[in-house]
Amino acid sequence: MTKSDQIIHSFSIYEIKRHTFKPYHFRWTKFYENNSSFLQTYPELKSNIAEDELIICSTIIDAENYSVLTTQRVITKEKGIEEIGYMASATSYDMPLNYKFEKYGYVFGTIQFQNGDVFRYFLETAKASMVMICGIKTLIWSQQLKDSQMVNLMRLWDTRSRS
Repeated sequence: MTKSDQIIHSFSIYEIKRHTFKPYHFRWTKFYENNSSFLQTYPELKSNIAEDELIICSTIIDAENYSVLTTQRVITKEKGIEEIGYMASATSYDMPLNYKFEKYGYVFGTIQFQNGDVFRYFLETAKASMVMICGIKTLIWSQQLKDSQMVNLMRLWDTRSRS
């Protein structure tokens, strides 16, 4: 089932906003309404993003340590070594028990893929953790939904929030 990157992106951003406390100003973690805001902030990472994918969120500690979640992939560079996981084959995610209080300001979450591989991604601690957690959770969940179901869920939640 082919899904629209635009619908997946909108759905993911919607879920991040629903589950993350305002204000959204975090040290390393951001979510993106469009690719241009990411590319203006991090022009050196432009080569990592394919033309047809949309950037959902990122945790960027520095140029050698970061994770970027797109509508198709998760890209993690740890100590200068880049790895890519394709979200279409992701089956589950996990985060460490100390993800809210780690003294270093970040921990690693993991994503499990259909082939059994486990992929690590950076997760900023405290309130910022919900950005990456919701982004990854929503991408995995969206694999089970049609575009129309994602749009209908956003409408339903909007209607409920106004009541």
